[in-house]
Amino acid sequence: MNDRYDPGYGGDQYELVGYDEYGRPVYRQVPAQQTQTYDPYAQQGRPGQTGQQQGYGYDPYATAGQQPPPAYDHGTNGQQSGYGSYDPYAAGQYQGGTAAHDSYGQATGGAGTAAQQPRVAEQTAHIPQQAGPADDEDVRDGPQREYHTEQFAFVEEPDDNSEDVIDWLKFTENRTERREEARRRARSRIVALVVVLALAAVGGVGYLWYAGKLPGLSSDGSATGTATAAGAQKRDVIVVHLHDTKGGGTATALLVDNTTTKRGTTVLLPNSLALTSDDGTTTTLAKSVEDDGSDGTRDALDTVLGTDIQGTWRLDTPYLQNLVDLVGNIDVDTDTAVPDPDAKKKGEAPLVNKGKAQTLSGKMAVAYATYRAPGEAQNAQLERFGQVLQGVLRKLSSDPQGATVTIQTLNQILDPSLTDKDLGTFLAGLSDLAKGGDYKTDLLPVQGDGTLSAQTGAGIVRNVLGGTAKSPDKDAAVSVSVQNATGVKDNTEKARVVLLNGGFTFLEGGTAGSARATSKVTYADAADKADATEVAKTLGLPASSVTKGSIAASADVAVVLGQDYKPSSD
Repeated sequence: MNDRYDPGYGGDQYELVGYDEYGRPVYRQVPAQQTQTYDPYAQQGRPGQTGQQQGYGYDPYATAGQQPPPAYDHGTNGQQSGYGSYDPYAAGQYQGGTAAHDSYGQATGGAGTAAQQPRVAEQTAHIPQQAGPADDEDVRDGPQREYHTEQFAFVEEPDDNSEDVIDWLKFTENRTERREEARRRARSRIVALVVVLALAAVGGVGYLWYAGKLPGLSSDGSATGTATAAGAQKRDVIVVHLHDTKGGGTATALLVDNTTTKRGTTVLLPNSLALTSDDGTTTTLAKSVEDDGSDGTRDALDTVLGTDIQGTWRLDTPYLQNLVDLVGNIDVDTDTAVPDPDAKKKGEAPLVNKGKAQTLSGKMAVAYATYRAPGEAQNAQLERFGQVLQGVLRKLSSDPQGATVTIQTLNQILDPSLTDKDLGTFLAGLSDLAKGGDYKTDLLPVQGDGTLSAQTGAGIVRNVLGGTAKSPDKDAAVSVSVQNATGVKDNTEKARVVLLNGGFTFLEGGTAGSARATSKVTYADAADKADATEVAKTLGLPASSVTKGSIAASADVAVVLGQDYKPSSD
């Protein structure tokens, strides 16, 4: 590469030596060769110098003090007089050969001998043809020289301001894009959150609707939608019959494990519940347990309640006592004090005290579960039995194997429909629900004639048991209205039990204002005479007490108990 610069003017050559702090090129002069040059702009010598050419010392654009280029001297002998060093931007006057020149190129003197002026080594390099200092008046007054663009080398310098503007535009553009992207992400998150909340709300409402827990659709409600959802749930149901081996009588309850809603329930069944016996006649739950046994009663309950009972657990009072002792006693909120049945004297301390969180042993639990105060309805005793059952479930092992071992330890002969392992596994599941607070006890409401109410009893049957109430036709059973005129309040309950066990439907007739000496059995239709005679026989009344007369429209036979009534059975 040739770094030399030829301005095309004056015959001088320059070479590139570097760049200044602004990036512009800096040149320096190449030492001149001793060759003869011709300058068409050279002027004639001053008078007195015959045949001598005036030296080339004029540069109209040179600044004051610059040295002229070497002159061609025409001496008397026509020989070249020599060259001096030339730097158009150097300060001082030029002394070359025999002549010296001023700033206008006029010879100021000289000897005419050829000699070359030595070059100054420290001279600063400049760009050729560059204008000198602005204060040189001689240069400003001199003739102007024409320049052409091809004589210059241009260097494109980067514009820092333009780069800053570009960077700022990029910055603002990126920041705007980031803000827009942040807004889009925020909108996306908000939309996603709203969708999630909406799905959660719909799912929660759907679950509550499916489980029958929506407000207004409780277990006692009658909404069709809830009934459909309740019917689709899966339940495991067994029936428990408590037999009092000492005092007589039975108490029945259904243990329900709803595996869909994860809730357990004990449904207490009153003994007055009307059932249809195997021969198609109407009977009561208490009489069915005594006469038809476990299989017949289970089938009758399935028919009336629309359920599917998987097994029957006959729990006699001695086995109940052993079961409570095996689980380590139970805690029950007792509603009454229970006297000790083995007490020899009256006034002794009760076996079970009334109060909250009473700890009951096996014997105490049996006494509390079977106790019924004088004149008290059978439902009160039934609810105490339900409390004992729930207390046992809370103390029983939640491990199926552990619960099965407890059942096997009882050495109880179970119904063929229910094995030790099946019963133990079932009770373990209910125990887990009872310990977690997902367990309750409900009493099935039964009307006076033993049928289920369409609003109350049917609600529990539908929502808790998942069935449909189908009480026997009221005309299928003889309904008996009983009014107590004996003066003994408890006789009404005793008569009710006897009539229910006899297959009759009991209707509460209240208590008479005054006592009567004799009892009376009345029928309105001649076709009901035989039924009235059977009612009198069941109550232990003489046949002479049966008579025809007017009775309440809701009953087939009306009975007024007098002082001659002697209850023979509880």
